[in-house]
Amino acid sequence: MLKIPLYMQEDAKRKQLSKRKHDSKREQIRNDKSLMSRYRGALRARHYSIRTEKTYSRWVVRFIQFHNMKHPEDMAEREINAFLSHLAVKGRVSASTQNQALAALLFLYRNIIGRDVGDLGDLIRARKPERVPVVMTKGEVKLVLMQLHGRDRLMVELIYGCGLRLNESLDLRICDLDFERNQIVVRNGKGGKDREVMLPGSLKIRLQEHIKAVQKIHRSDLTEGFGEVVLPGALDRKFLGATREWRWQWVFPQERRWSDRKTGQQGRHHLHATVLQRAIRRAVDRSGLTKRISCHTFRHSFATHLLEGGYDIRTVQVLLGHKDLKTTMIYTHVLNRGPGGVRSPLDEL
Repeated sequence: MLKIPLYMQEDAKRKQLSKRKHDSKREQIRNDKSLMSRYRGALRARHYSIRTEKTYSRWVVRFIQFHNMKHPEDMAEREINAFLSHLAVKGRVSASTQNQALAALLFLYRNIIGRDVGDLGDLIRARKPERVPVVMTKGEVKLVLMQLHGRDRLMVELIYGCGLRLNESLDLRICDLDFERNQIVVRNGKGGKDREVMLPGSLKIRLQEHIKAVQKIHRSDLTEGFGEVVLPGALDRKFLGATREWRWQWVFPQERRWSDRKTGQQGRHHLHATVLQRAIRRAVDRSGLTKRISCHTFRHSFATHLLEGGYDIRTVQVLLGHKDLKTTMIYTHVLNRGPGGVRSPLDEL
């Protein structure tokens, strides 16, 4: 029988002991149900969006895993610094991603652990590149729109015509549309704020026709005993039966119903973001344009074209839902008059 050398036996024991400690820490985190549940509860109590809740929670889990399942109560500034620096150096994340991770951890320590995070010392910051947003001309917008049809074209026209973010267009509900006042209410936008934007007159008829088709689908769902939709916040508990009401339905619902395996309950989510992203990518390819165009490019173009049309920057700021005017000011650098609005002396010759 082959005898295992003593040093190999000791090495195996050390690995086994290390694994037990790691499993013990993992079990401690898993058993501390109050940690993540309290974290998510605190986010909801402060009206953070579901998307932010999921993102922040993932950062907290990654932070714990990075430090070998060590409990956050046993960690402080040094561990936070190491994690964030790792993201910048090894992970090569963007500055906004690193800031997002920092915000998630600051929320954890201030609101759950119960202590403020002090000076992070020599934290390695991810570089924030200064990029000018990609903007299309009106002719290029038309060219891409010509390659889109039906629902996809209608959604892109809403994004461009109202200056919406992609998720804001997906989150639209029937009650957010006001055809009498020609306006759309954008609810729970970035920063949890609501705002009002114009409803383009050229879209009214087609949007109303689209809504009639959606209503037909909803009535069919109700006939089959379904037709429910997820409501924001606790409205489903406050208004019983509201989940089936027409006014709360999505403007752009998915084609297939979701199904709860436990209860058998079925309903519809709004369209997934990737559906429109892929449609735009295909449309841009067919149009022959070489610019890097995404859903957000139409929002950039909306702002730039308003400024070119003579609208003041404060109006554009309100329509875009920007908290800081500096964010809106970036569009002044992409006007047709050149950087800073300066006319080249060559054009004077």
